[in-house]
Amino acid sequence: MAVVEEDAAPAAAASASDPTAGSSDNEITVDEASFVHTEPPQDGSAPPLVSSAMEVLHDKVKKQVIKEGHGKRPLKFATCFVHYRAWVQGSSHKFEDTWQEQHPIELVLGKEKKEMSGLGIGVGNMKSGERALLHVGWELGYGKEGSFSFPNVPPMADLVYEVELIGFDDVKEGKARSDMTVEERIAAADRRKIEGNEYFKEKKLEEAMQQYEMAIAYMGDDFMFQLFGKYRDMALAVKNPCHLNMAACLIKLNRFDEAIVQCSIVCILLCS
Repeated sequence: MAVVEEDAAPAAAASASDPTAGSSDNEITVDEASFVHTEPPQDGSAPPLVSSAMEVLHDKVKKQVIKEGHGKRPLKFATCFVHYRAWVQGSSHKFEDTWQEQHPIELVLGKEKKEMSGLGIGVGNMKSGERALLHVGWELGYGKEGSFSFPNVPPMADLVYEVELIGFDDVKEGKARSDMTVEERIAAADRRKIEGNEYFKEKKLEEAMQQYEMAIAYMGDDFMFQLFGKYRDMALAVKNPCHLNMAACLIKLNRFDEAIVQCSIVCILLCS
């Protein structure tokens, strides 16, 4: 069984008893402080009502910002980690929701599937942490034929996406997770975890959670099922602290139900 390094688990417990406890690069201490509370994503039964200005990104792609992001925008061939919900324009029927599935998708800009080219244009014009509403014409969506995978997407259907860019890696080759070795994926996740810890120390909880979520995205269920022995131990030594650190952030944001989910994931991983 993997030994989980002491990141957020002791920190969360120590917040009430010893808020001044020390920390290291691999350890987070939760102390008493106030943070801006950001509401979690809406339930997604229909596209959110957004009052911000409509920005034209392309003849067939428009964007409205829901929440501002930070930093720079991803370059072509950047590997982007994205959560989104999708609807047919003018309909309240949601046909896809990665938040509900709790698995962000990986999008390599310039290499996305044809039906996601409009989504790719939108994501390429977003910053890390930004959440936006994208209006995509059918030409850059599922086209004249509609979708076989989603029968509720008819031919020539304009689409609406609620999108959050969790973060991205600017890699010239556009190397996707599936093309990485086990060691490369674990190392990439570990870098994100360390960056998340730095954001946490700076009391930037939303940015910290984005880094932890990107780290977790490198080690999805399909990847973990393939690992045995030392490689599984190596992956768990990064993945579990990320879930626990996410829980520490969520506790500070008073999002207790979501924190419990993150801790439960760790319990399942340790018992499997």
